[in-house]
Amino acid sequence: MMTALRREEPDRVPIFELIINEPVIKALHPDLVSGTKYQRGSEGIYEIQANFIEREDLDAIVIFEDMRCEKWIDEEHYVDEWGITWQIPPSGIPYVVAHPLQTEKDLDSYVAPDAEADYRFDTLKTAVKRFKGEKAIIFLGHDAFEFSHYLRGLENLLMDYMENPDFARRLARVVMDYKRRILELAAEEGADILLTGDDYAYRQAPIMSPAHFREFVLPYLKECVDISKAKGVPFIKHTDGNLWPILDMIVDTGIDCLDPLEPIAGMDIGKVKEKYGDCIAVAGNVDCGELLSRGTPEEVVEAVKETIAKGSPGGGHIFASSNSIHPAVKPENYRAMVEAAKEFGQYPLDPKMVEEYRRKNYIAKYLAS
Repeated sequence: MMTALRREEPDRVPIFELIINEPVIKALHPDLVSGTKYQRGSEGIYEIQANFIEREDLDAIVIFEDMRCEKWIDEEHYVDEWGITWQIPPSGIPYVVAHPLQTEKDLDSYVAPDAEADYRFDTLKTAVKRFKGEKAIIFLGHDAFEFSHYLRGLENLLMDYMENPDFARRLARVVMDYKRRILELAAEEGADILLTGDDYAYRQAPIMSPAHFREFVLPYLKECVDISKAKGVPFIKHTDGNLWPILDMIVDTGIDCLDPLEPIAGMDIGKVKEKYGDCIAVAGNVDCGELLSRGTPEEVVEAVKETIAKGSPGGGHIFASSNSIHPAVKPENYRAMVEAAKEFGQYPLDPKMVEEYRRKNYIAKYLAS
């Protein structure tokens, strides 16, 4: 992982995933999963992920800060330390259903969580003891955008950019004062890589105009990148969607790597590497929305060859899906993807495979359907 982030060739293309949800883990390794998430708690969930990563011989583990539930509303809804209300659907992936900051007055009295709470990095400390020097420890934090819209609501935040920009900047500052400190402390606790997971785009285009991105999002991303450089660790920017209208700005912040380059959103890994490969590494980009969910293992292997042929020559490529291994991913497709990545990602790459597959475009089938 660290060699690839320096845009060099390791012994093989490293493999990681930002998130691997439990249905796939349970299907492939049922002995790792028992009880409900509520019974296991955060420590048990970490143990499942850590054991899975060792079993699959992946090259990195992704760690979040530890957050506590402030209140359970019912069996499906809870309020977190930020005052954000979440719902847990049958898939097990929580999503925001209520936002605490409805007015400017709400922000006047709002107090963010304590970044230095004594439990905040318990999971990270456990991972450092277990994996330091063996697997890359990636800490997943955030810049200002995602938690601003969790607190305010996405539509409200985008309207604030137009009608109440001072409020939007005040809100971003509250979020960033916490998130900056979290990233600093994570690096000090032993994280090898810092990553922010705020998504900036949909499949067709960025969520906001390039002008609004430059004003309301970019400065805070730059703060996060600057922290990583001050701490001497690489920085990965994760964001889904079609990033082309804002990609120059993202790269110019000094990120070390861009993840996950969603091909169905027009983010061809070969084109990104051709344009930016002299200054960033690339991560991704086997499609998880259609291919891994509806395709066959044989089709997955073909996509893996193409992804390696486009992204891996010369190094600087970290192999992953186009987002995450979510509950709809077929376990047999995930298995095929990882095994093929290990087989065909050995350096030196097969030049015949590279020449043949770099000209292909597996995602075209799904774009046409």
